[in-house]
Amino acid sequence: MAEPANGTRERVFLVVVDESPEMPNALRYACRRAKRTGGRVAMLYLMRQEARQEAEAVVARHAETASTLTGQPPSIYIREGKSRDELLKLLAEDRSISVLVLGASSKGEGPGPLVTAFTGKTGSQLRIPLTIVPGALTDAEIDAIS
Repeated sequence: MAEPANGTRERVFLVVVDESPEMPNALRYACRRAKRTGGRVAMLYLMRQEARQEAEAVVARHAETASTLTGQPPSIYIREGKSRDELLKLLAEDRSISVLVLGASSKGEGPGPLVTAFTGKTGSQLRIPLTIVPGALTDAEIDAIS
């Protein structure tokens, strides 16, 4: 992991990438925080039955956004398996990840499975802070708080 000139560890903001309407808010927030703190963005795509080619296309589209907002390419991870388990495995393997950023749904159907898992019993398994970005925020609101 790179260390900035002041000797502190670079902060890595991990965003779980999917096609949900709230995910772009989580990505924007992570990018803005990374840019302001001299950190980096990492992106994780969790797939079950999807084809690898589709996963790579989705990630590539969002990676372009991350590169534009931060000025550097994100780290990219594509995993197959149960979302919660694969996310915890990645956090155990890559100790450079320092913040998990998830988007919460702005619709009435609930916050989403990962937000529900990590704000419930599974949250005790996290070794890093969790940031939940509301899906109803505008880009200007995200920029103001990040």
